[in-house]
Amino acid sequence: MKQRIDLQLLAAIGGGILFNFLFWMEKQALNLLIYTLFLIIITLLDREKSKTKKYYIFAGSHLLAAIMVVVNQSDLNIITWYITFAVMIGLIHFPLLRNIFTVLLAAFLQIITTPINLLKKIMAIHFGDLSFKPVLKIVKYTIIPFFAIMLFSILYSEANTVFANYLNRITSGITTFINNMVVFLFPELSFERFIHIVLGIVLSAGAFISLKRLELEKIEAGFGEQLVREHRNKTSNSIAYMLIEVFAEGLLKRMMALKTENIIGIISFTALNLLLLSLNTIDITTLWLGKNIESNGAKYSDALHDGTNVLIVSIVIAMMIIVYFFRGNLNFYSKNKTIRFLAYLWIFQNIFLVCSVLLRDYQYVSALGLTYKRIGVFVFLLLCTIGLVTVYIKVAQQKTFFYLCKINGRIWYILLLVFGFVNWDVLIVNYNINNRASINLDLDHLTDLSDKTLPLLNTNKIILRKYLSTSNYAYKWSNDTTDLSNKRITPTNSEQILAFEKDLAQRNNTFKTKYNETSWLSWNYRDWQTMQFLLKNHL
Repeated sequence: MKQRIDLQLLAAIGGGILFNFLFWMEKQALNLLIYTLFLIIITLLDREKSKTKKYYIFAGSHLLAAIMVVVNQSDLNIITWYITFAVMIGLIHFPLLRNIFTVLLAAFLQIITTPINLLKKIMAIHFGDLSFKPVLKIVKYTIIPFFAIMLFSILYSEANTVFANYLNRITSGITTFINNMVVFLFPELSFERFIHIVLGIVLSAGAFISLKRLELEKIEAGFGEQLVREHRNKTSNSIAYMLIEVFAEGLLKRMMALKTENIIGIISFTALNLLLLSLNTIDITTLWLGKNIESNGAKYSDALHDGTNVLIVSIVIAMMIIVYFFRGNLNFYSKNKTIRFLAYLWIFQNIFLVCSVLLRDYQYVSALGLTYKRIGVFVFLLLCTIGLVTVYIKVAQQKTFFYLCKINGRIWYILLLVFGFVNWDVLIVNYNINNRASINLDLDHLTDLSDKTLPLLNTNKIILRKYLSTSNYAYKWSNDTTDLSNKRITPTNSEQILAFEKDLAQRNNTFKTKYNETSWLSWNYRDWQTMQFLLKNHL
């Protein structure tokens, strides 16, 4: 047991030092992969941690996310790394959890309680007759008063400016004293870097030192995936039940009857189906049959966003209502065929609505090109379709709400990993340039994307010159000294080309400067690829 505890403490401290070495003043790239390998190896060496098949799968997905950070190094890849890190942490300490959302909750609790868990481990260490327990007891007794003083100091500072001035002097003095002490003890270690090391220790300890067993696994184990018919109690001791009994006793009695629920459900789904049918009929006549379709980009934009907003509301309400009506014994009611058919029909109509918005988005992309927002609509439509299909399975196979959360969570997790394989910035620029003959190319949007697109922008800069007249290069502001105002003037074509190429050259130089300032720890394939292009073409 002592060896395991020693391994966990040494790994947490070593992880903090490694974290500081890998990430201080560096981009998140190859260093994330190294840190991931460290976490997985230490976890595998720790015999106290159970290694289930599920752990290996999600640890492998976390490793894959780290590899994709090295390959693509986008914000999406980095976000994916943190999510997979949290899932792996949750499953290390709570291997019996089945739902991704519960695992993320467990990981959150694990991380925020890490300082306490770390202190408990340190308190258990003894060097002969010496131990840290007396010192840490003082910390235990003072930590809550410390945070209370901090909270009320902030509140009183907001209420009284004189108090705020005194408090600022005191806090700045304490900060200067601590910083001087750190510099005196560790001349090459700044206070900021010390905090960075502490952050690394906390993250590493969160992975290695287990939180005291919560009831999460036991609570989740009580949720099944298959609905079971339950016998309703005639009375209940809950506060909600008593309130309803006081104010609406008749309604409560009616709610106890499956026949009443079935009738309400039939009326609701019939009305909702008719309402959605009217919307889908309009889409058929105006969108699918090609009538009243405007080629103007603004019209496409309005239609797309209106359809998306309707889709958001309708899909969320659809799933909530269906889950509500088919939450319990109505699934086993012998006369539920009508409500079941109406629910299926509503799901089908919502899927058709998804197809309508998909067509709008496709037309929008065909007219104005590809952007992140339009890609986001495609992704949202995919998630809506998955949600509707799983709701259908829930109704058809009498599944629980827990099943919906579990299956959708896993699908979203897989999609997050899959989307990380795509270099989205390059895809957007490449698509828009290749389809410039059929779309209104937005040069400003293309130049706002990341430096991964520099090879494409430099290669196609002669083509892009043709679109300067519709970009921000088509005008500039000049100061008028006579009336002290700014006037908008239109540069000549040669001035626009000169400004565009100057900005592009400046971006090239800025990228090369930043690239050379980072070490091998910040290496990633996309930056390296861009740098090789610039060097090869002497840009």
